[in-house]
Amino acid sequence: MKILITGSRGQLGNEFSVLAPAYPDFSFIFTDIAELDITSEPDIDLLVKQEKPAVIINCAAYTAVDKAEQEDNLAFLINATAVGNLARVASKYNALLVHISTDYVFDGKGFKPYVEDAPTNPVSLYAKSKHAGEQQVQSYANRAIILRTSWLYSEFGNNFVKTMMKYGRERGQLNVVFDQTGTPTYARDLAETILEIIQKQPVPEGVEVFHYSNEGVASWYDFAKEIIEISNISCKINPIETKDYPLPAVRPFYSVFNKAKIKHRFKIEIPYWKDSLRECLGRMNQE
Repeated sequence: MKILITGSRGQLGNEFSVLAPAYPDFSFIFTDIAELDITSEPDIDLLVKQEKPAVIINCAAYTAVDKAEQEDNLAFLINATAVGNLARVASKYNALLVHISTDYVFDGKGFKPYVEDAPTNPVSLYAKSKHAGEQQVQSYANRAIILRTSWLYSEFGNNFVKTMMKYGRERGQLNVVFDQTGTPTYARDLAETILEIIQKQPVPEGVEVFHYSNEGVASWYDFAKEIIEISNISCKINPIETKDYPLPAVRPFYSVFNKAKIKHRFKIEIPYWKDSLRECLGRMNQE
């Protein structure tokens, strides 16, 4: 089975490269902006027509949450317009589209874990661009999975884990917000889950939404504390409120997912966030 990966040099895309040898039944086509411009529908059509992938996994995204407040045109181009291009081409050649979305499609004013059909209410421009991407999939894809995830990190790219380790080594103390709650998610766990879902055919007809994060609940403060402790870095982490650390884009205060649907449908077990963090940091230390 051929699988086309877009955004292959990002956090999640890189994890598929690492996992590829463990899946000999799959033939991967790795593309990033240099190999495939997903903002061009003719370019996508040409590649898909040539390669005939059974599955397209869209790992490409504009993820600069605060920058998106100024670069909204670029955010919408990558997170929405390009997604519509992929959805239309996937439908034309009957490929399954797996699209990665985010907890930011919710406003974070809830108090119990979000189920897939909970009302969305994106607040920031980044969130609105990702929500528009979901709408493009719903409008144009014949067969698709929208997979919402949260607080993604890995050995690759820029992320919260690497930032905490860098500043933790450079400074004696760090201030981190404690009043935003969600679940850190290791990109490798997400990539493995996606490949497991693809293996467990038949995949759904139509468009289905699933939630995936690691198990457990944490604040950014809890997450930072754990990173610093596991890494044996001498740095004090101070809990602060969101209002004491103003940023251009509004973040959801609560974005914990209910993952019962994905667990029951595909019979998967999801690792606890602290266990996955230890695994990731162990790999980073080996490198």
